Amino acid sequence: MLHDRVMVKIQREPEERRSSSGIVIPATVKMANRLVWGEVCGAGANVRSVKPGDKVLFNPEDQYEVEVQGQIYLVLRERDLHAVATQQTDHGTGLYL
Repeated sequence: MLHDRVMVKIQREPEERRSSSGIVIPATVKMANRLVWGEVCGAGANVRSVKPGDKVLFNPEDQYEVEVQGQIYLVLRERDLHAVATQQTDHGTGLYL
């Protein structure tokens, strides 16, 4: 990856979802502006906040999609990331911005 670009592998959700109360939400229902989690698989030289292996939260809309060896990845700028998940911490939520 070049400059401030990050390559992310999306963690696909199953086609059907269930709400916390057990109601089935069909795959045809579109969730507006939903952020998703993904794993960083590559980072450019100017990326400062994440490294390969980190789990990040981002908006999958309007991103570039690329296929590498049969696997689909998204390419986005570091500034498009909303949060990074960390391992267990002594305090806080385990997320940092």
